[in-house]
Amino acid sequence: MAMDHVTTLECTICGKEYDPDQVIYTCSEHEGVKGILEVKYDYDVIHDNFDAELDGSIATQWKYEAFLPVHDDADPVTLNEGGTDLFDAPNLSDELGVTTLVKDDGRNPTGCFKDRASSIAVTKASNAGRDIITCASTGNAAASLSGYAARGGLDCRIFVPGDAPAGKLAQPLVYGADVLAVNGSYDEAYDLSVTVTDEYGWYNRNAAINPFQVEGKRTVGHELAEQSKVRGEVPDWVVFSMGDGCTIAGAWKGFREFYDLDYVEDTPKMLGVQAEGASAIHDAFHAHEDVDEIADTLADSIAVGRPRNTVKACRALEESDGTSVLVSDEDILEAEKLLGSTEGIYSEPAGAAPVAGVRKALEDGIVDPDETVVVNSTGFGLKDTESAKKATGDVERIDPELSEVRNLYGDAQGTVADD
Repeated sequence: MAMDHVTTLECTICGKEYDPDQVIYTCSEHEGVKGILEVKYDYDVIHDNFDAELDGSIATQWKYEAFLPVHDDADPVTLNEGGTDLFDAPNLSDELGVTTLVKDDGRNPTGCFKDRASSIAVTKASNAGRDIITCASTGNAAASLSGYAARGGLDCRIFVPGDAPAGKLAQPLVYGADVLAVNGSYDEAYDLSVTVTDEYGWYNRNAAINPFQVEGKRTVGHELAEQSKVRGEVPDWVVFSMGDGCTIAGAWKGFREFYDLDYVEDTPKMLGVQAEGASAIHDAFHAHEDVDEIADTLADSIAVGRPRNTVKACRALEESDGTSVLVSDEDILEAEKLLGSTEGIYSEPAGAAPVAGVRKALEDGIVDPDETVVVNSTGFGLKDTESAKKATGDVERIDPELSEVRNLYGDAQGTVADD
């Protein structure tokens, strides 16, 4: 077997290199999980093996297999993830006051962006002969990994915080995973999953430390670059919510690769959006000293107090000449309803946060009304219906009488009935 296009794994802190064929998560020169590794490539090999005729036809993320860090004899474990639509959003654009497009990754097989990484994780684990795979998750990665583990015939054991949304926990149970709800925060569940990995030797999918997971996520950057080329215009801004920092880092890496290879003529600026109650990457990027390690936000998918990929996320913001903003939970709920009511896209809170971020960036003068933005909805709304109820209120309950409808909407001539 061969992986000739992958040259090394490089520590993002000290630059120490490791053999990419081994199962390794972080650099041994640093305590804990600080020594995050970066996958390095031989782009001449990739270019020789990639069909650079970018026509916008993207069946799955495996169109970009030449870029993915898997061995040439590996059988991809796939549920046809990726290839998600990039929608014009004229109604949302009118509401926000800026030309907006929506990349809807809630349409992935398990309903979230993380399927791009889970496909790589299970493919790598299976090819390495591992039969048990694990991760810590606030919900989406748990559901995603469990589905792909089922597809690949692997046992799956998941660690989640005790307050993870019930809808997100139902999915991995249906997929046959062992779901262990830890009495504590996501960060505590995460630490336990790392300890368990060391103890039992299970394959760990945690995107923040498994260097290959960001590489799956970067396919969204490839897709956006290709879709932009077909549209004839690279957006001024691409907007992601940020939790551990993996997603925005991967998206930037993918788009930048296509630019460096001359497949597209320009790159966008990246706008990272965090909740006010989980602002560690934003604080680090803006050199704030009062970083709070306790996450407190209803957007559970980005409720991360101690992000493990802060370095990569900040690098993406800096290299792209982008920035980050904070939004409140109230802003996020308003954005969830706005995205649904204007464009018919039902997103969970973390997936709607980029819409709130665009509004905030417009208010702060970061985004100009003459620019074009792409917001990335990373998760389907049915994963967190309780937050949706907070965003919209409850249903209107009436008796089965025509008069009840007339009281609400008036008679056939449009006159509202008196109480």
